[in-house]
Amino acid sequence: MLKDYRFSRKETMSKDTRQMVIPGEVIIKGNEYLPGEGAYRDGEEVVAGRYGIANIVEKHVRVIPVSGAYYPRRGNTIIGTIADITFNGWLIDFGGAQNAFLPVAEVPRYINRNELREFLDFGEAVVVKVWDVKSRGIDASMKMRGFGKIEGGMIINVNPYKVPRIIGKEGSMVKMIKDATGCDITVGQNGKVWISGKSIDKEVATKEIVEFIVDNSTIAGLTEEVEKFIKKKGLSFNKVEIIEENTDEDKE
Repeated sequence: MLKDYRFSRKETMSKDTRQMVIPGEVIIKGNEYLPGEGAYRDGEEVVAGRYGIANIVEKHVRVIPVSGAYYPRRGNTIIGTIADITFNGWLIDFGGAQNAFLPVAEVPRYINRNELREFLDFGEAVVVKVWDVKSRGIDASMKMRGFGKIEGGMIINVNPYKVPRIIGKEGSMVKMIKDATGCDITVGQNGKVWISGKSIDKEVATKEIVEFIVDNSTIAGLTEEVEKFIKKKGLSFNKVEIIEENTDEDKE
């Protein structure tokens, strides 16, 4: 006879609670709740199918993973470095199993095929958008505004599954950091963050705020804790209405 390896708390989660769960743990009871990614139904219970943060939004239950490899999706912003140059484009190392391909036709200006290295050379960092994911590889583009070669600043690495917490709902967290430090921040879904400011001190302060978010990404009330951390650093920002913190890894 098969054993039941499900785990349950004395009280299941409320819709306003976000907490860590393990596979087999009961998240919440009730037929009105719909299991989403990382969760499944067992009778009246919604159960975690993986280790992560349980999130309940409008009766929809999902488990957000907190670790693991990055899998590119169409529309993602990624940051990487030029790993190779072909006759018709560039190969970008973004930390995935395969390199992304940036065709010469997907850059914002006309480039002669014998001038590819002059435009983007080996080892140079770029911000690109994933516009197609195929079994044989990933195609990227930098035609849109805000994408292109990275010049200056610093790039830091974070867990890709912490990226939504850095961005915040509708970009609220990034907006708060920018307001406090004056630095520009570009967050790649592959777990690379480009920070560019007018001084090294501001860039370092931004890096420390981002790292604080990553280290405390699983706690409730993260926004308020980040506000306190920013104030402790002697920085100020305009108070904005923060919408519920984002845990959707599909959003930028």
